[in-house]
Amino acid sequence: MTSLARTERVSDRAPDDLSPSVAARHACRSGMASSTAGVANGFVQGNLVILPEKLAASFHRFCQLNPKPCPIIGMSDAGDPGIPALGIDLDIRTDLPRYRVWRDGEVVEEPTDIMAHWRDDLVAFVIGCSYSFEEALLADGLPIRHIERNVRVPMFRTNIACGSAGPFAGPMVVSMRPFKPADVIRAVQITSRFPSVHGAPVHLGHPYAIGIADIAKPDYGDPVPVEADELPVFWACGVTPQAVIAAAKLPFAITHAPGLMLVTDLQNKQLAVL
Repeated sequence: MTSLARTERVSDRAPDDLSPSVAARHACRSGMASSTAGVANGFVQGNLVILPEKLAASFHRFCQLNPKPCPIIGMSDAGDPGIPALGIDLDIRTDLPRYRVWRDGEVVEEPTDIMAHWRDDLVAFVIGCSYSFEEALLADGLPIRHIERNVRVPMFRTNIACGSAGPFAGPMVVSMRPFKPADVIRAVQITSRFPSVHGAPVHLGHPYAIGIADIAKPDYGDPVPVEADELPVFWACGVTPQAVIAAAKLPFAITHAPGLMLVTDLQNKQLAVL
């Protein structure tokens, strides 16, 4: 089993010594429990899935079969709350604003840390997040509605079936951002450069075609208006594992609360492929 010996924790250092990403994790350790959209601009954020080791291989295979919604950017050893590749001092048990604890496919608790739930057999997966490509969209002058309104991105369960592996099977979840038609083409071009954080959209317009009955009622996150001269644009979303955990009724799992992500020390520009 991997040792839990930790390097110097951020809380032991002066705030003015911290990079924006480390400062964000430090804020979570101190109780920040709000959306991380727009936090630590330039740094990669991630979705979180924590599972017992006996399920880790099947979930890893599930992610390989579904790279659009589930691009893995980091993974822990069993029982180790650190992922040095994502942050030398990172502690997966404390460094997100809010978690979800799942039992038998239902959310039973949403704590701000999971110290009381941590076990020696748990493996953490960090999955790429669309917040990374949002920086590139904003840099190109494309407005992002949920950031303008300071709310969480709207997310929807769809009728798009994921490839299955072991107990993991279910619908793809997508995030939605509205754009004017002329901006949609540019948004596709920009996000195509970031395959490790969901890449290009999976659907444009016509929400009902992918099983979304009401664009004003997201399954996760917050609603945002889609104006008459705009198209809703849908990207694969890292909340997909939560829909799958619910569908599989797994006895135990831990995830992030949608929109409240892990801030890593990776930089968004490192993920661009072009």
